[in-house]
Amino acid sequence: MNNISPILNIMIKAVEKASKILIRDFGELENLQVTKKGPRDFVTNSDKKVEKILIQELGKSRKNFSFLSEENGKIENKDKDNIWIIDPIDGTNNFLHGIPHFAISIGLKSNNEIISGVIFDPIKNELFFGEKNNGAYINNHRIRVSKKNKLDECLFSTNGKRNDLIDLATRNLGSAALDLAYVGAGRLDGYFQKNLNIWDIAAGIVIVKEAGGNVNDLNLSQVENLKIIASSNTINEKMLKKLNNF
Repeated sequence: MNNISPILNIMIKAVEKASKILIRDFGELENLQVTKKGPRDFVTNSDKKVEKILIQELGKSRKNFSFLSEENGKIENKDKDNIWIIDPIDGTNNFLHGIPHFAISIGLKSNNEIISGVIFDPIKNELFFGEKNNGAYINNHRIRVSKKNKLDECLFSTNGKRNDLIDLATRNLGSAALDLAYVGAGRLDGYFQKNLNIWDIAAGIVIVKEAGGNVNDLNLSQVENLKIIASSNTINEKMLKKLNNF
């Protein structure tokens, strides 16, 4: 594996530190599932705690970089061209219900391009990361998108709304970040979804591209209502035909 760049190193250390809180809180959630109050406030609190650690850790070594995060919105610092894009818990609903499929996600946008991304699934201990011109990895193994070229052998992920109109085998896994990471790792052949926020997908965009995949053109200065279509190049055109009204 190539040497991890200083930037990626900072991102990886930040998600690993923040994940300790998430793992502990996830363990406590089981007791909250059965209380009258329910776990929603607890999860919002977890979200905020994780985000705080991420902002602190990333800010230590890159003091001037700006931030865009789910809980805090925009934090503009001196350097407005380099922006950390943070999602403390992508897959909050899974987390809320005690389903172990969620991730911490950090993307670095530099001059309107995502150049680095880290997606960490703390429960499965799977760390996906990618950097422009440097490949994509899970833990320390290089990943590549799927090579399948027959649609009926493929599996796609989407959010499950009106899937009856799309003639593809789909799953709704509940975490956009992990969906993109799985496309990068060849576990899923493609992923398509509307109405996403930039922090859901920033890290995954560079991971898919660096794994040899294809991502539609996105306006990265847009924060909300983004539509993403990602897949391997092999299947991309066939997939797009099936999604012609998507």
